[in-house]
Amino acid sequence: MQTEDRIYAYSAVLMGSPILLKLFSDNQSLAAQVFGLIKQLEDLLTVNRPHSEVMSINHAAGSHPVSVSEPVFNLIKRARAVSLLPGSCFNFTIGPLVKRWKIGFHGDTVPPASELQALLALTDAHQVILNEQERSVWLAMAGMEIDLGAIAKGYIADVIKNFLQQQQVTQALINLGGNVHTLGSGWSIGLKKPFSDPDALIGVIEVANKSVVTSGIYERYFEREGRRYHHILDPRTGYPLDNELLSVTIISDDSLDGDIYTTLIYGMGVEGGLAYLAGLPHIEAILVTQAKEVILSSQRQFSFRLLDDEYHLR
Repeated sequence: MQTEDRIYAYSAVLMGSPILLKLFSDNQSLAAQVFGLIKQLEDLLTVNRPHSEVMSINHAAGSHPVSVSEPVFNLIKRARAVSLLPGSCFNFTIGPLVKRWKIGFHGDTVPPASELQALLALTDAHQVILNEQERSVWLAMAGMEIDLGAIAKGYIADVIKNFLQQQQVTQALINLGGNVHTLGSGWSIGLKKPFSDPDALIGVIEVANKSVVTSGIYERYFEREGRRYHHILDPRTGYPLDNELLSVTIISDDSLDGDIYTTLIYGMGVEGGLAYLAGLPHIEAILVTQAKEVILSSQRQFSFRLLDDEYHLR
């Protein structure tokens, strides 16, 4: 286990989240390069500012294709494929619904059902037309919007990990807020306790050279008339996903996989998710339920220590 006094921590606020980099040598130049690379990638992928490659595609919806850089094209290609999986709760064309709900932003409201139905018509991933030769993306219907927010952090975390490895770094941790990527061994990652103090933990995940991605309904939500509306929307209904899960954590080699599978498993629920994971030996999960259960799909690539006696392992 590494000792905390040998770790040098660097932080910045990017992508709307506090970003944390931990190294085992004092290397401010390397940290600056890492944060610069994150900002550069954010500028390509974001939908939270008027000018980015993704926003150029959205602005041209229903009008014409837009040629984009290779990383953006490849990420859109992957997002489209996952969105078109049978019964998938991952849908990167969900942008119009996200904007209408405004969950986690000023002005959040419960939209009328008729409005959600109209917006659902604009969330068909089949209508995202890709041209490999031109490396172009065309949204066939006016009003469509793609949003890579569900996988951008995972992609960026993987790029940073590869960059650090190229710099001969063998021990490091990058935390992009929900997406943690580790190089080397001896890392302990806290599993947050839902709807509690920010520092309250259910338990600790021990990993080496793995990505740990957590998505939970406690991250962004609002309450109206005694009902809680969270930010994980069901693309089949337009409403927040409603099942027994509070959070899903994915342990994998790649953080992009973590982003994708947190959403897919969330949509499947506990039993469906566990059955699906049984066929994916490279992907492992920790499921936290409304009944205060902690369910481990397996522990081949990590170990878990329960800290909170309100919760129990199943």
